[in-house]
Amino acid sequence: MLAYIIRRLFQSVLVMLVVALVSFSLFRFVGDPISSMVGQEATIAEREALREALGLNEAFPIQFYNYISRVVQGDFGISYRLQQPVMELILSRLPATLELALISGVFAFVIGVSLGVYTALNRRGWLSSAIMTASLIGVSLPTFLIGVLLIWLFSVELSIFPSFGRGDTVDLGWWRTGLLTPSGRASLVLPAITLGLFQMTLIMRLVRAEMLEVLRADYIKFARARGLSNRVVHFGHALKNTLVPVITITGLQLGTIIAFAIITETVFQWPGVGALFIRSVQFVDVPVMAAYLMLIALVFVVINLVVDMLYYVVDQRLRVDRAGARQ
Repeated sequence: MLAYIIRRLFQSVLVMLVVALVSFSLFRFVGDPISSMVGQEATIAEREALREALGLNEAFPIQFYNYISRVVQGDFGISYRLQQPVMELILSRLPATLELALISGVFAFVIGVSLGVYTALNRRGWLSSAIMTASLIGVSLPTFLIGVLLIWLFSVELSIFPSFGRGDTVDLGWWRTGLLTPSGRASLVLPAITLGLFQMTLIMRLVRAEMLEVLRADYIKFARARGLSNRVVHFGHALKNTLVPVITITGLQLGTIIAFAIITETVFQWPGVGALFIRSVQFVDVPVMAAYLMLIALVFVVINLVVDMLYYVVDQRLRVDRAGARQ
């Protein structure tokens, strides 16, 4: 087990280095940050002086080495646009993105698993057919269109939820949360549904398919033959084995939620890291863009590692196979 974790950590470090190299290479072709930092009246000498001060005249390998050396120490540089440390900018906006992703993930998992189990156990009912038909909306419609439709219905027509912003927030040390205020919770509803709807339908369809497959297994037939109740068979045996592949999908979808929160944050003007990244692209703010992509890569790497550990805990066959390999 320890050797497996060490090997995965080594692979994670390699992945982070590759992501840093690719992102840093691509951003060289996004545009010239000097043009967005100085006005048109700036002279060539002033532009070259600024380029020299930022180290943009150095060779690419030297720039990349200097960048990695600073990143290892927790220094992602200074934002070209805002002239503030990139780490401070990200940390100030990270709570908003994480709260949105967490609520969206919980919504997607709880509702998705519940509807998946229901449609599997009542697959011939009219309500199950209606749910499966309605789930096509979450799969087919793009995220920004879902957000616009929710704003039109619940903000413009019904005036139930706010259409933009994060509402009132409360400082808890370095963490600024909106979950403790009524306006903050109300502002979170529409973005969370928008961001989690696609993941919810995906989880629901996966749970339904896996549940139907498990219910046809021989050990389920044996459990019924023993006289066990449907409740024990469905939730004590079938659902437990159904959740093994769902753990992988849910973990990866949580990373996807964080990565693709950009669209939702843009539609609802949510003050998160994704909105910061969009503004950074517009102004060719390379340090912020590189830090954001490395953050997303780190999220996926950590989630994959946690999912593998959960696999080991949930699926007893992995422990048996490893124990047999050592003998």
